[in-house]
Amino acid sequence: MNFNTHILQAAILIIAISLLSACERDITVDLPVPEKQLVIEGYINPGSPAYIFISSTDAFFAPYDQASLISAAIKDAIVTITDGVNTDTLVAPLPDVGYLYISPSLIGEIGKTYFLKVETSDGKVATSITHIESPVGLDSVWFKIQQGKDSLGWTWARLNDPATPANSYRWFAKRLGKDDDFIAPIGSVIEDKFFNGLSFDFAYNRGAVPNSTAADDSNEEQGFFKTGDTIVVKFASITKESFDFWRSAETQASSNGNPFGSPAPLQSNIEGGIGVWEGFSFTLDTIVAQ
Repeated sequence: MNFNTHILQAAILIIAISLLSACERDITVDLPVPEKQLVIEGYINPGSPAYIFISSTDAFFAPYDQASLISAAIKDAIVTITDGVNTDTLVAPLPDVGYLYISPSLIGEIGKTYFLKVETSDGKVATSITHIESPVGLDSVWFKIQQGKDSLGWTWARLNDPATPANSYRWFAKRLGKDDDFIAPIGSVIEDKFFNGLSFDFAYNRGAVPNSTAADDSNEEQGFFKTGDTIVVKFASITKESFDFWRSAETQASSNGNPFGSPAPLQSNIEGGIGVWEGFSFTLDTIVAQ
């Protein structure tokens, strides 16, 4: 490449930069203030009372701090659940805060359908319906070290899916002595649309609590279980509506902040709000990772 060629390339670069600079302009976008919606996250499972978290949405760029979280919590709501025969009004353990409402007497039962109604002090009404499916247990569970890893691996399981169609499942796991509660990894839900009535093996990585600051969620152990862990697997049978909600919620979570991610509307089963009212049953299995 000769001297003249260098001069030509430099001139082209300078012109390009000048054109791009000339195209720059400040743009101010006035985002509309969205109408607040009720956000409901409620659960009922066999042998346990129902519990519901009730809050409200906020603008995307609104401040996110303790004050905003307290402000979003809904208090003084009238929350009722009925199975068609018995009706129960849920109570808030912290009435000055609201947010959490618990059923004092109605206990979940396999095979029953539960209707939920939420009425807020400002006149908003939300309703939903769910069903507790019969549990489907795993045939076996085990731990397997991933190739190239010294002591880190995933949990594995074998499922014999019933021949009845439209079964949906959700996977959780908890490390005894390390995790405070069961954690569902991204991709935790599956449906038997393509494996109805079949037996097969599958694996799951270790999930993490959102915004976790734990050391093993930010080093080489991230996403892995480790030899020596005692792992309790909770395998839940859920409704199709719950499957649709969690699949869409996990799709949103996994693409959050990705400018190339496709928008995924949240598939809620709440009328008059967003979120999920979920009945599910589950089985528990224990794995000693070794």
